[in-house]
Amino acid sequence: MAAVLLTSALLFQTVKYAGVAYLIWMAWAVLKGHGGMALTPAAPAPPLRILWRGVLLNILNPKLPLFFVAFLPQFLPASGATPAMMIELGAGFTLMTLATFVLYAALAAGGRRSLLESPRIMTWLRRIFAASFAALGLRLALERTA
Repeated sequence: MAAVLLTSALLFQTVKYAGVAYLIWMAWAVLKGHGGMALTPAAPAPPLRILWRGVLLNILNPKLPLFFVAFLPQFLPASGATPAMMIELGAGFTLMTLATFVLYAALAAGGRRSLLESPRIMTWLRRIFAASFAALGLRLALERTA
């Protein structure tokens, strides 16, 4: 796809301005508080479904295995390293990450209700998100190709 876009300036510009239009549409939808970007409380998904989606997302994410292969061997001895040592380092990293995410989730859950029930905060959140999408669209529209 990238090679086709590089060879056809017209196709590249078409995709670029379609992206600009989409970002502007998203800004408008957020500002008006409707559509898929509505910031309203939704019915919570079943916990097992959330857990399964998280596990699947992490299994299919190639960054994590690459991180383990590139970063963790630095902490192994130059000679005599075993697969068990790598597993131990990976498990330690996984447990620290789990603790961090549990803390994030607890903080987010604690503030969720107060944010969603405040019309003033929600109005400002919609404005900030809409301005962000509009700014990204404007930046994309003004971007020059080399």
